Amino acid sequence: MISYDNQVLVSYYEQRRDEAEAFSSRFGLPLVALEALPAKSDKSVYLLNFSDARVELVNWRMQAPGPVFVDFVEGALAYRREHGGGRGEMVAKAVGLKGDVKCLNVLDATAGLGRDAYVLAALGCHVVMYERNPLVHCLLADGLRRAQDCSDAASVAARMTLHLGEAFTEFPDGIDVVYLDPMFPERRKSSAVKKEMQAFKDIVGADPDADELLASALRQDVKRIVVKRPKGAPCLLGREPSFAVTGKSGRFDVYALRKLTGG
Repeated sequence: MISYDNQVLVSYYEQRRDEAEAFSSRFGLPLVALEALPAKSDKSVYLLNFSDARVELVNWRMQAPGPVFVDFVEGALAYRREHGGGRGEMVAKAVGLKGDVKCLNVLDATAGLGRDAYVLAALGCHVVMYERNPLVHCLLADGLRRAQDCSDAASVAARMTLHLGEAFTEFPDGIDVVYLDPMFPERRKSSAVKKEMQAFKDIVGADPDADELLASALRQDVKRIVVKRPKGAPCLLGREPSFAVTGKSGRFDVYALRKLTGG
């Protein structure tokens, strides 16, 4: 019998049972059919649900927000692809897309749900993404697969490559920019926290090795390192950046190591 002793369960629609079983077996998570789920309660439990349309992370708690999933085809990212700010995006300015620099090879070491990676790929960058949490990696892989099947998004998705694991174990050649967006522990709770962030806090937690991520990036042969931080958060390693691109709620710390060139 399935209980709430497990924080994450793998659920499935019958037509995707094989995929769900493979994930469950690989990562040692309980597998349960949708019709066999326990009733919702006030306890925290998540479902990695292989539905007929997508893979989604569902908070199986009473009055919980809707599911978390990756969608590059419709919604906000599709709008940004078609009508976005282009090089005016903060992340574009931070990585250095300006003037003759039109295409860069970017390594996103903390890919998450892939939003910044998708923005950069839509602007012409080739982005190698690493995500070390299997649940988040599964969501992102599913979103990429659906984007590859969509004529409007396929050309962008083709410039995005995803790996499961640590970015700095086998660092690829030819990377211009390393991008880091480590999870930051909140000092106070807020009811306005987005459902994605709440799920990440529950499932992934903070990145206690954020300083080491920057240290590892600094050991690589790259031209620039960009670190996304909440506004007011300390610099990683206590190391002041070359400059910062700052917005209303966050900033990008830029460590400019060598001159950028791009096609």
